[in-house]
Amino acid sequence: MLTVRLPEEVEKRLAVLAEQTGRPKSYYVREAIESYMEDLEDLYTAETVYRRVLEGKEEISALEEVEKRLGL
Repeated sequence: MLTVRLPEEVEKRLAVLAEQTGRPKSYYVREAIESYMEDLEDLYTAETVYRRVLEGKEEISALEEVEKRLGL
């Protein structure tokens, strides 16, 4: 269980959304956190790969090169 303090304006918007849709506020909080975390994880993965490319530890290929290697 996690307790989160939200700014009053966010709490009001969340309450209105929950009322309009009939879903609990916790549903929208969970959805927002999951969506944000997915984006954040993608960002960190991209930064890690980018750093590895700059360090010469990871190679990148153009789409055309990949298609050619795969015979597409």
